[in-house]
Amino acid sequence: MRRRRAAVAAGFCASFLLGSVLNVLFAPGSEPPRPGQSPGSSAAPGPGRRGGRGELARQIRERYEEVQRYSRGGPGPGAGRPERRRLMDLAPGGPGLQRPRPPRVRPPPDGAPGWPPAPGPGSPGPGPRLGCAALRNVSGAQYVGSGYTKAVYRVRLPGGAAVALKAVDFSGHDLGSCVREFGARRGCYRLAAHKLLKEMVLLERLRHPNVLQLYGYCYQDSEDIPDTLTTITELGAPVEMIQLLQTSWEDRFRICLSLGRLLHYLAHSPLGSVTLLDFRPRQFVLVDGELKVTDLDDARVEETPCTNGADCVLEFPARNFSLPCSAQGWCEGMNEKRNLYNAYRFFFTYLLPHSAPPSLRPLLDTIVNATGELAWGADETLAQLEMVLHLFRSGQYLQNSTSSRAEYQRIPDSTITQEDYRCWPSYHHGGCLLSVFNLAEAVDVCESHVQCRAFVVTNQTTWTGRKLVFFKTGWNQVVPDASKTTFVKAPG
Repeated sequence: MRRRRAAVAAGFCASFLLGSVLNVLFAPGSEPPRPGQSPGSSAAPGPGRRGGRGELARQIRERYEEVQRYSRGGPGPGAGRPERRRLMDLAPGGPGLQRPRPPRVRPPPDGAPGWPPAPGPGSPGPGPRLGCAALRNVSGAQYVGSGYTKAVYRVRLPGGAAVALKAVDFSGHDLGSCVREFGARRGCYRLAAHKLLKEMVLLERLRHPNVLQLYGYCYQDSEDIPDTLTTITELGAPVEMIQLLQTSWEDRFRICLSLGRLLHYLAHSPLGSVTLLDFRPRQFVLVDGELKVTDLDDARVEETPCTNGADCVLEFPARNFSLPCSAQGWCEGMNEKRNLYNAYRFFFTYLLPHSAPPSLRPLLDTIVNATGELAWGADETLAQLEMVLHLFRSGQYLQNSTSSRAEYQRIPDSTITQEDYRCWPSYHHGGCLLSVFNLAEAVDVCESHVQCRAFVVTNQTTWTGRKLVFFKTGWNQVVPDASKTTFVKAPG
C-alpha cells in the first residue's frame, strides 16, 4: 500500500512539473494572480511610481532601437521573419515546419513601439527554420536554469532531437522588478522580451562555430499578453569549472582554443567589435567539447565614446587599464580588450597551464601573462593558441628521451581486463586512460608510472587525432579483442 501511494505521488509530481513547464513556455499569461488581484486582471500602476508609464515607454523604445540597429545590415541567404501564428491555431494535420512569416505589429501600449522585425540571415541549414509547429508535441521538458530575464528548458522534438527553449521568466528579476515599479505587466513583458529578441538577432547575425545556433522561434498569444516569444536553440551542457579542472589538459586546451577563436571573431564581426559585458562561465555552454557563447542579451557593439584618455579606463575588480582615446572620439579597442581580460581571469588562468606537457608550459605561461597584461590583441592571442595546437597535434612538443627504454612485447587483437590503476588527469575515472601521439610516447608514459607494467592501445582517438591508451599494473588477464593491441613489459 505504501509503495502504491509513493508511485501515485511520484506520478502526480512528474505530471505537475511537465504541466508547469509547458504552462510557462506556451501560456505565459496564465500565471496565478497575486494576492488581492482577480485572475483576469492586470496590475495597475500605483501612485508614486517613479517616472510612470512614460518612463517605461522610454526604456522600451531604447531597447527597440538597439535591436533595430543590430538587425540592420546585409541579410544572408535564407533570410526570414519571425513566425507569428498562435501555437493553438495549428491544426493537428498542419504543414509542420514552415517558412517564417512576418509578425503582426499591433499598436503598442503606453506609446511604446511594436516588435521590430527579425534579423536577416536564415536558418543554420538549408532546410526551413523551426517554428511553432515544431513545439506542438514536444516531450521530456526539463528546467535547465534561469537568470535575471530568461528561463531555459530542455525539450525533445517529435523527431527525437533535443533542443533548448528560452522564454522570459515570469518569476524572474527583470519582470518582477519592472511590475513592482511600473505596475504594467504587458509593458514590462515587452521590455524584458526585447532582451530575448536582441539575443535572437545577434545569434542570427553572428554566425560562428563558437556561437550557439539559433534553430527557430515562435510568436504566440496568451490571454493577456500578445506575441510572447520563445526561441529554439542548440542544446549545450553548462560550463562547470570544478569539473573542467578534473578533465585532461587536451580537453581544457580545446575550450581555451574555442574561446580564442570566438574572441577573434567578435573583434572582427560583421557588426564591428562585439564585447560581452557578462562574461561569466554560465554565459557559455559546451557542445561536443566545443565552447559556445549562448547568452548575448548583454553583448554590446558600440565602442565607448570619449573626449580624452580619462574616459577610457577599463575597470576590473583586481586592476584597471588605461586605453587611448582616438581622434574619432572612441576608446580604442576597449571591446576587444575587455573580452581578452575576462577570458584571462575566468578561463585561461585556470585551464591553460596546469598538467600541460612540460615543453609547452613556457609558451602557455606567455599566453596567460600576455592576456593578463593586455599586451596582445585577439589576433596575436589566437595565433599563439593555434601554434600550441600545431605543436601538440604534430608531436613536435615531444622531448627526446635520453634514457634507455624497456622492451615491450606486442600482443595484437587483445586487451587486459581489470588490473587498472588511477592516474590524473584521466579520461576514465576508474582507470588510467590517456592520449598519446605515438607508441614511443606510450612507452615513456608507462615508464614514468611506477605501477605500470603494460598498456593497451585502443582504436579510439581524441579531437586532435591522438590514440587513447589504457595503462595497466599487469597482464594476468589478457583476453581477445579485435579493436585493441596490448603491449606488456618484457621480463628482465
